[in-house]
Amino acid sequence: MWHKIADDLSSRFTVVASDLRGYGDSFKPPSDSQHTPYSKRSMAADQVELMGHLGFPSFFLVAHDRGARVAHRMALDMPSVVKKLVLMDIAPTYAMYHKTDMDFARSYYHWFFLIQPYDLPERMIGQNPRYYLERKLGQWGRNPGGITGEAFEEYMRCFDAETIHASCEDYRASASIDLLHDQEDLDMGRSMECPLLCLWGEKGYVGQKYDVVEEWAPWTNSSIVGYALPCGHYVAEEAPKETLTQILTFLPSP
Repeated sequence: MWHKIADDLSSRFTVVASDLRGYGDSFKPPSDSQHTPYSKRSMAADQVELMGHLGFPSFFLVAHDRGARVAHRMALDMPSVVKKLVLMDIAPTYAMYHKTDMDFARSYYHWFFLIQPYDLPERMIGQNPRYYLERKLGQWGRNPGGITGEAFEEYMRCFDAETIHASCEDYRASASIDLLHDQEDLDMGRSMECPLLCLWGEKGYVGQKYDVVEEWAPWTNSSIVGYALPCGHYVAEEAPKETLTQILTFLPSP
């Protein structure tokens, strides 16, 4: 998903674009009854370990959708690691679940579908994964051609039975153990310490449903800014020039 901006970013930074646990070509460990292996805490720890292995004890973090939820947890759990954070097209998981209404349930039906017990969603998606992926990406994108044919085929290559199951576990964790971790942070008054940039698609659901900056304000003790971009959900693919401009403006020159 970063292929339209990665080269430009790499002219100023070392870019590490890793698959999350359970996605792409990354490890897909067995889960448990609490979905702990797919908690955002576990997924964040993977990324920190990877970056440490590559020689980066701290770094700037740019993340979209599921990755942005992992990034939020990383910034809460390991504040010394994340120097600046860019979150793309999400409101906090805690807020979205606790403010659920009919409009949200219609638009985010998959949040309630994917969390159903194993193996109902896995079987249903697995009957025709290409149809499901085409329908879902088409539903949330707003700019034609945003997701290229080559990119889609790469997503499809990775959308096998293991990934389908792991992605369901990711969502199951978000509706259970992740909410417990979020509640603990709220109860203890823990917030992110790094400067935060929020980007969202002005044509997408998140930007139309939420005051994104206001929703993120309770989760950070640092500065926060946010901008709507001319696209739907797939910000870096649908509006790459605008996305790149905002990221490069927010991050300091090396």
